Amino acid sequence: MSNPPVTAHEDTFTRDHLPPPERWPVIEPLEYPERINCAEELLDGTIGRYGADRRCVVGADEELTYGGLRDRVDRIAHVLVAEQGVRPGERVLLRGPNSPWLAACWLAVLKAGGVVVTVLPVLRAGELTTILRAARVAHALCDAGCRDDLDEAARSLGADAPATLVYGGEGDDDLTVRVAGRPGRFAAVPTAADDACMIAYTSGTTGTPKGCVHFHRDVLTIADTYSARVLRPTPDDLFAGSPPFAFTFGLGGLLIFPLRAGAATVLLERPRPEALMDAVVDHGVTVLFTAPTAYRTMLAGRAGRDLSSLRRCVSAGEHLPAATWHAWYEATGVRLLDGIGATEMLHIFLSSDDAHMRPGSTGRPVPGYTAAVLDDEGTPVPDGEPGHLAVRGPVGCRYLDDDRQTEYVRHGWNHTGDTYVRDEDGYFWYRARSDDMIVSAGYNIAPAEVEEALLSSPEVVEAAVVGVEDPERGPIVRAYVVLEPGIEADDGTAERLREHVRSRISPYKAPRSVVFVPALPRTATGKLQRFRLREEAP
Repeated sequence: MSNPPVTAHEDTFTRDHLPPPERWPVIEPLEYPERINCAEELLDGTIGRYGADRRCVVGADEELTYGGLRDRVDRIAHVLVAEQGVRPGERVLLRGPNSPWLAACWLAVLKAGGVVVTVLPVLRAGELTTILRAARVAHALCDAGCRDDLDEAARSLGADAPATLVYGGEGDDDLTVRVAGRPGRFAAVPTAADDACMIAYTSGTTGTPKGCVHFHRDVLTIADTYSARVLRPTPDDLFAGSPPFAFTFGLGGLLIFPLRAGAATVLLERPRPEALMDAVVDHGVTVLFTAPTAYRTMLAGRAGRDLSSLRRCVSAGEHLPAATWHAWYEATGVRLLDGIGATEMLHIFLSSDDAHMRPGSTGRPVPGYTAAVLDDEGTPVPDGEPGHLAVRGPVGCRYLDDDRQTEYVRHGWNHTGDTYVRDEDGYFWYRARSDDMIVSAGYNIAPAEVEEALLSSPEVVEAAVVGVEDPERGPIVRAYVVLEPGIEADDGTAERLREHVRSRISPYKAPRSVVFVPALPRTATGKLQRFRLREEAP
């Protein structure tokens, strides 16, 4: 195998702080040129195939063609290099809600050879300080409405604070003003295919976020595997969804995939379920990306809205219960495409497609990936038995300077931290997070199975199940339940729900304890924080 091309990065911090190659998973990359800049390929390359006049990005108050987006991207890149002094390889933090400007900034940083660190706009100053310090961020681009916490974090860093540019403000130094004086074309930095282009931080469902490094070829890979082989978008599609760009589910589904296909995307700054449905109606959205919770909310509030433009609906971020799949199909005629991905893997690697749909199952490996269910020693377990989900393929986990690399990558496999069962037909069925499996009275109880039974009750809006220690009975199953409006949160309701569960799954799996709550703890990306329920349990 030939040596990789010399990096185009002048600042090599990210490459220098990758785990040693022997700690990487087995990776079988797709074939790309040795020199490729993914932003140039996604934008200029797509224009070369489909033209510059196609609709590209739809925002709250503007719509850009591919040519219009390229003009903005290139002007921002000139500002970054000529005025801010951004060097290839330097980390540039992006902070703001999904918008045409955030999309343009993301592409501009990559065209300029920088490494993007996109963060959730809801992160507080302390959380931002941790990321800024860990990634040695040199520059930041921030929406004017999100700068307060970033300014506070910068003050705490003193001389190590990033140089910050604000967009969407009113001053003469605002990025939206400064781009007007820059040229409309920028020659992309000829990065190597394996130069880092982004550090994506995990959403914190299991504790401290981890920085996941991905290369230019990785960005194109997820478009050329999951999107091209499972989602199969067309240039006439219009995408929309709820996940922010800081969540790689959203980055792929709302920016990378539509650009690679020559399609368009609607970017919502406040993508609540009601806003998603309005976007479908108002713009004729055809491809939707969101989580099971949002699909359930939309089912309850869809009355009077015509959602018939939808042809693809993708669900990820948490387990999709079969009951939700069937309810959505009955209401819309659209088969939800379930999937599981990970920030470490950049996007979805197990999924169902239209031709191979089994509601309740996550699906089978995306073409180009291999998945297995392993025991604690790394040996495959027989079909039908639970074990640790492991995956490998053309992308893989590379944590930035983090000892947890050896926990996620073992024996060449990426271990996702999920317990799965594979059936004899090769379909994978989610059981629990590996650290969520409840062992009660000698039985292994999967929280997802109990949650699915609870969610089939018309009285339940949301449910989360964890194992807690009872002083007399040892580990027991506890359910945290959000009830439909008008349902009394009392002992009678708790017993009805237990009986409902007993009528659908083995009685020993029914929750011994039911706690009614107004909402479940979730990350800003909508993922359930089950560890918080365990920590708060008395």
